[in-house]
Amino acid sequence: MSELENYIQSYFGVSKEEVSAISSMFQKVNLEKGEFFLKTGRYSERLGFVQAGVIREFVIINDKEVTKWISTKGYFVVDLSSFIFKQTARWNIQALTDCELFVINIDNYKEIGKTIPRWAELEKLFIAKCFTVLEDRVLTHLAMTAEERYLHLLAFNKELFQFVPLQYLASMLGMTPETLSRLRKKSVQ
Repeated sequence: MSELENYIQSYFGVSKEEVSAISSMFQKVNLEKGEFFLKTGRYSERLGFVQAGVIREFVIINDKEVTKWISTKGYFVVDLSSFIFKQTARWNIQALTDCELFVINIDNYKEIGKTIPRWAELEKLFIAKCFTVLEDRVLTHLAMTAEERYLHLLAFNKELFQFVPLQYLASMLGMTPETLSRLRKKSVQ
């Protein structure tokens, strides 16, 4: 069973037949390091699930790259407002390592509702999960110090610090690369 099928099974609690029906609508896609899944200004016609690798979601503001999120195995990647509401994408989504994704296009995504009677309920749970992750990110930025945010991310996903350039992690944590370097040195001592 793929990571995608495990995710669908455990998160949504659907039957094996429903898991098979949903996962059959996804196609395996490989991205090479540096390749874009989506670029700002285009329309998001697909949703990806990271099977392996690391992907960064970022935007360029005043010639500065700002990282929103770095996805690893077991996470979805999408510009949700573009995918759902047909707006131009705000986010660039780029592979930081070679990646293996399971990808569903918008047409197949809409077909899930015809195949799985409970899809409206399941989709609502999925979007609520996305919103909850966003709320947690906002809370950590509002309520935690830079050091607490660093330690929180380190405890949550230590692997990121092995594969992701520090400037991207610093941006995602809302701090300068110099601050992140100081915090890393401090925690090692």
